Amino acid sequence: MNNEQLIEKLKTIVKPYVQNEEAFKGIDLKTSFLKDLEINSAHLVDVILDIEDEFDIRIENEEMEKMLDVEASLNIIKSKIE
Repeated sequence: MNNEQLIEKLKTIVKPYVQNEEAFKGIDLKTSFLKDLEINSAHLVDVILDIEDEFDIRIENEEMEKMLDVEASLNIIKSKIE
């Protein structure tokens, strides 16, 4: 699965939690879930749980703490599914 496919899946997962629609339209590797998309920290946990379900992976607490932007999240997801 390439980055574009992963980003599309990630967009589907985060969409219900996004507060800033304009930032969501321009989502890229540097997009921050908290600052740019304005997803609150409680919903960020929901996003991570949804990622675990979607990709059938287990994300450890230390990894969760790093999943603050699209690029970090993709790197963690890729390391789990490869």
